[in-house]
Amino acid sequence: MTLSRAEQLQKSMSIDPAFDGQPAKIFVLKNRLGMCITLMDIGATWLSCEIPVGDQMRDVILGVTTMNDHLRQKAYLGATIGRFANRLSGGQFKIAGQHYQVDKNQGNNTLHGGVTGFDKCRWHAQQLNNQCVTFTLLSKDGDQGFPGNLDVKVTYHLSDDNELSIDYWAVTDKACPVSLTNHAYFNLMGESGQCCLQHQLFIAAEHYLPVNNTGIPIGHIKPVAGSRFDFSALKEISQDFLSCQDQKIVGGYDHSFLINKAHQDGSKVAAKCVSPDKKVTLEIKTTQPALQLYTGNYLGGTPNRSGGTYKNRSALALETQFLPDAPNHPEWDQPSSILLPGEVYAHQTSYRFTVAD
Repeated sequence: MTLSRAEQLQKSMSIDPAFDGQPAKIFVLKNRLGMCITLMDIGATWLSCEIPVGDQMRDVILGVTTMNDHLRQKAYLGATIGRFANRLSGGQFKIAGQHYQVDKNQGNNTLHGGVTGFDKCRWHAQQLNNQCVTFTLLSKDGDQGFPGNLDVKVTYHLSDDNELSIDYWAVTDKACPVSLTNHAYFNLMGESGQCCLQHQLFIAAEHYLPVNNTGIPIGHIKPVAGSRFDFSALKEISQDFLSCQDQKIVGGYDHSFLINKAHQDGSKVAAKCVSPDKKVTLEIKTTQPALQLYTGNYLGGTPNRSGGTYKNRSALALETQFLPDAPNHPEWDQPSSILLPGEVYAHQTSYRFTVAD
């Protein structure tokens, strides 16, 4: 009998030990429509996302099948990202006049939380039922150089209408930057090998943030109107790909879009993606202020599920988060990315998949 992707991962991801010498714990969520989500306690990682399309199961996110490959990949496949998603310039920031230096892991900058970010931690996991799992983590004061003991909780919930919601919660005892996201890479065609640039994309954003060649914001925010960054109407990603200098310096799209404030309430669609065959549509809703579009410009060489490697632009990431380097830009008209003692960081992002008849 052929094993499902979830059954395969439950076996294969547990054969080799993780970084701490113990096997990973794998969790599976299923709904009445047959959608199946596989998760892992290492990095509170979203391992697979299987959707029935016709008489086939289509896995619409990238992933690996062994722990050795997971530890070898550097693309953050499906992982929970923290303490601060995206980049911090020079790995530095100030809070109330006090300077902090955190670990740098991408040249002179900090990317996705540092050398040992949340993606490389073993989270405590509790499966509440067959459609919900909660992961918790304590990031201690000084972790990667960040101040404060940060208690974090991430809950995945799969509904019966093919919507996966991820709830993020955190509290701290010292002021610190916090921006949590999930780094799933979507290819709504599944393991077809088809380039993600043929997907159609909509982003509810009137502005985007230009960056330099290391992904650090230049400082000013630009309108999307009249630019190659205008996804305010559904269009094929390839249409304006690599057609301007803002893209060329980072190999494609790797930019944050400021979600329109009316679309930050978690009930309105902040982004929409349609597969090239028009059979699968993904709608993203969020309470986060920004969305990072990354077209997998440097995915080449990342281990895939079949023993080979992914190619550049095999999938796209749509990461809901705070703007990159936000602690160093208080002048931006955005919510503060500094979490204070007594406050609660609480955000939700949901991914709803619709399959055409």
